[in-house]
Amino acid sequence: MAPINDPNRPLGGGEEGRPMPRRMTVTGAGLRTPRAAAIAGIAFSILLMAALVLLRLAVPDNPLERGDWLGTESVRVHLALNLVPIAGIAFLWFIGVLRSRLGDLEDRFFATVFLGSGLLFLALLFVAAALSGAVVLVYEAEHEALTQSVTFTLARALAYSIMAIYATKVVGVFMITTSTIAIKTGIAARWIAYLGYVLAAFLLFGRELTAWSFSVFPVWVLLMSSYILFDNLGRSSRVTASDGQ
Repeated sequence: MAPINDPNRPLGGGEEGRPMPRRMTVTGAGLRTPRAAAIAGIAFSILLMAALVLLRLAVPDNPLERGDWLGTESVRVHLALNLVPIAGIAFLWFIGVLRSRLGDLEDRFFATVFLGSGLLFLALLFVAAALSGAVVLVYEAEHEALTQSVTFTLARALAYSIMAIYATKVVGVFMITTSTIAIKTGIAARWIAYLGYVLAAFLLFGRELTAWSFSVFPVWVLLMSSYILFDNLGRSSRVTASDGQ
């Protein structure tokens, strides 16, 4: 058998020039269809919107408040924070399916920005949720000492800054790349992609962002996912009807 570094060794094959076995994919074709992306996107949108609503109703907008809500709204906050990782898993599947839909249209630069912004958003979301969860847990053990310490104010301000500034800007980049995917692949209507560009510009460059501004992201993902799902179901029904004739 020829050594690995032998220049006379045949290329593109295994030992003695035999063809390499065909690579097998782990995920089935049904898990990478537009319908799979739509279901994952809808699940992510509903879970994230539910978590945001619960947090906004329980926690004051001012990150420098003294934590009066910890004594009365801890159950609601616990529920919201437990929804975040499930929403994150659905979002991860959503971006995985969308990336697979690019196929031959994918280029390295575009794929890096799309995947990188999605993963970075997830990381920021989980860090902010973990900080908030840590505050709630510490309060249950040392409630008086926590609310009177600088550590509480720092943790609240840090979680607020991560979501209100950094995660919001990263989401804007993700919306731009996702809208471009929708245009290139035709997986969603062009008007939804153009709406994504407008909302992304609002998140990236808006100076007076309200406490609910971040909610435009899950609402937009829900709109796109619903369109993909109903469009896919309509095409499947038309194909079935044509085959039956």
